[in-house]
Amino acid sequence: MLDDQLKTQLSAYLERVQQPFELVASLNDSDTSREMLELLQTIQSLRSDKITLRTDGNDARKPSFSLQRVGSTSQLRFAGLPLGHEFTSLVLALLWTGGHPPKAEQEVLDQIDALEGDFNFEVYMSLSCHNCPDVVQALSLMAIRNPRIKTTVIEGGAFQEEVNRREVMAVPMVFLNGQVFGSGRMLLEEIVAKIDTGAAAKEAAKLSAKEAFDVLIIGGGPAGAAAAVYAARKGIRTGVAAERFGGQVNDTLGIENYISVLETDGPKFAAALEAHTRAYNVDIMNLQLAERLIPATEPGGLIEVKLANGGSLKSKTVILSTGARWRNVNVPGEAEYKNKGVAYCPHCDGPLFKGKRVSVIGGGNSGVEAAIDLAGVVAHVTLVEFADQLKADAVLVNKLKSLPNVTIHTNAQTTEITGADGKVNGLKYKDRATNVEHTVQLEGVFVQIGLVPNTEWLKGTVELSRFGEIIVDAHGRTNIPGVFAAGDCTTVPYKQIVIAAGEGSKAALSAFDHLIRMPVVAEGTKAQAAQPEAVAA
Repeated sequence: MLDDQLKTQLSAYLERVQQPFELVASLNDSDTSREMLELLQTIQSLRSDKITLRTDGNDARKPSFSLQRVGSTSQLRFAGLPLGHEFTSLVLALLWTGGHPPKAEQEVLDQIDALEGDFNFEVYMSLSCHNCPDVVQALSLMAIRNPRIKTTVIEGGAFQEEVNRREVMAVPMVFLNGQVFGSGRMLLEEIVAKIDTGAAAKEAAKLSAKEAFDVLIIGGGPAGAAAAVYAARKGIRTGVAAERFGGQVNDTLGIENYISVLETDGPKFAAALEAHTRAYNVDIMNLQLAERLIPATEPGGLIEVKLANGGSLKSKTVILSTGARWRNVNVPGEAEYKNKGVAYCPHCDGPLFKGKRVSVIGGGNSGVEAAIDLAGVVAHVTLVEFADQLKADAVLVNKLKSLPNVTIHTNAQTTEITGADGKVNGLKYKDRATNVEHTVQLEGVFVQIGLVPNTEWLKGTVELSRFGEIIVDAHGRTNIPGVFAAGDCTTVPYKQIVIAAGEGSKAALSAFDHLIRMPVVAEGTKAQAAQPEAVAA
């Protein structure tokens, strides 16, 4: 099950186990069950003084196993094999159950411990999903810390009948007390805030009480992180308000074009961005969604940013780096069947469509790569492209055309995604040359048609292009004094990670240059009159 190298690494990690605990397995006669028993026996043998293995479990889901600390009533269960991307989740669960402290903010841990009520979480994951581990690890930690929280982690491939019955067509998918709680990547803080009544009001009050920043960055992707590092290195008071640190990078599988980094993946890169930013004295405020920008009323005054939770932040300068999100097709059926056959990440959700028929909308690099990826898993892929030819790189197009289970339709306009009984059952497209409409029978649709900037909240305040991008000059300046912008939300061409990071750095330098030239406002607002503590770069 585990090779010698992995056993050696696991053994080193298990040395950190401080408290005894049990692994209680509920098994059947399946191949997965035999593999699970082998895995558990290996784990137990590596730390037999602290870990006990029992095979007399009688859980309804078989095969599965629970982790039970001696003297505790914590309830964490893995149904199916937590391997692939989830092996790290298993290792962390073993360590946390064994008393090793988690790397989480103490404030969040205290919030978990204080949660009242009974919470039964079920999270469906796939072993190839790079977004699932964050959710799995968050819910695992919550179950280990609070006895009123129960978490069951379910590998969809091992429980296909259950997945079909509950209509799980995207991962991670989380149920709470039998009802859909959420889907997609979620942070620990986000989950806790969602179930902790009154948390939003407390957070809003805390944010509103903060002292004004010299530089406030809205968005924590590559542009925002770079801006924060460059600003903090100038010795000025720097804050980052982000819905999720890392932004859309978190949803990127492979990164092979960031200079000096030969190869990495999105979640690792996002974690590195946050770690680098936290190495400086930067106030990082996660799970914050900006709703309104209020420009300063006088030169040298403060700019205000209103947040969705009711709080507000003030700063002498603001850098907008809100990034972009997946573009929707905006046809009937897309919203209705989202996560019910309509998906956006082939890497995460592709395995759920094993042996089924799917379509990919979009013939650029992302769409063609998705089609190639899916062709190895599903029964058949139909690619639909609006233009009269595929826009992807030639090497990708040639690869796609060589696959026997792929059909390509160019000059084709998607008109509707159809469904029945709450699930996708087809896609309609119009041949733009003949105006004849065709229907493709299928079970899944993957949308890969590019990005749209996250700038709706700025309409009427900051000047935007007809595509919704923030218009910036060569210095990253917007039409509002003291407000700068960087990254995929701007008019800067070529939406690339390395370009966004460079633009964020430039915006921070421009903001600092603006600060040192700001007039001193009249006495009366002490926060406004304070000057930045400038140091050499």
